[in-house]
Amino acid sequence: MDVLSDLLHRARARNAQIRQLIQRPPWSMTFADAPSLTVVATLGGHASVRLDDDPQAAPARLAAGDIALISGTDRYTIADSPDTPPQVVIRGGRKHVVDSGTAARQSLAPRTYGDGLPGATTLLRGAYELRGDVGERLLNMLPPLAVVPAGPHTTRAALDLLATEAAHEEPGQDAVLNRLLDLVLVLALRAWCARPQAELPSWYRALATPAVGDALRLLHEDPAHRWTVAELAARVGQSRATFAARFTDAVGEPPLTYLTGWRMALAADLLRDTEETIAAVAREVGYEDAFAFSVAFKRARGVSPSDWRRKVRSGQRFTS
Repeated sequence: MDVLSDLLHRARARNAQIRQLIQRPPWSMTFADAPSLTVVATLGGHASVRLDDDPQAAPARLAAGDIALISGTDRYTIADSPDTPPQVVIRGGRKHVVDSGTAARQSLAPRTYGDGLPGATTLLRGAYELRGDVGERLLNMLPPLAVVPAGPHTTRAALDLLATEAAHEEPGQDAVLNRLLDLVLVLALRAWCARPQAELPSWYRALATPAVGDALRLLHEDPAHRWTVAELAARVGQSRATFAARFTDAVGEPPLTYLTGWRMALAADLLRDTEETIAAVAREVGYEDAFAFSVAFKRARGVSPSDWRRKVRSGQRFTS
């Protein structure tokens, strides 16, 4: 499995929520308690996206076929125009009407609402809750608002299929919708990362570096393996010295330092999300000795694995 696919697979906490809006202007929806990552696609008409947490940020305009990836914000507004007053606030999964004069939106089909009349904007919204440290690595690839313009990339066919499926209610529908939304997300991420102005983490840029990208894939495929620099170099067909220098130059840290960081991210999420013992977590991320794992984890996170588990489960926030 390649590195980006590995991150997407491990970061998924639960099924995404997918909704479709078919509504004539004026319309405006504010999403409070925003999820970790939102995919918004305009299929027809146009829309505006505003990050309410950042009043200095200019709203982004979406034309037909454009996709917006929204992350790292607690509150945002999607509307037909940035000038449209707030009408509805979605908080805690519930709709709160702000403008009592707003025309009621009716359910047009499963997961589809609006008025469905000519001249309406057609909008798809998919919301992800990404978990833990692995999710953070994925989100760090993006600015709070990334807009992927419609163009030569292949998202349109996937969007049309997603919109069609969103209006159905058949056996296995959730599985189909989640896989289609994942496809749209990956295609949008690819298109965003290919833009010259995109500020990407060093590990992503290193994926295109000969030998280094192969080594990253190996580390992600089997993080528990007792890797050495010499074995990695042999697997990618380079001398130890050459490989170590190229990896460090491309990724920004030596191979085994990267591996330790990745192991600690996996361990942090296992401690947060499972009931596995410290010893079991240690083995799963490549440590036969629970004591050695605890020392490494405390060095990386500043607290022991058991304290980390207790604090994150109690909702305490602290930096590692």
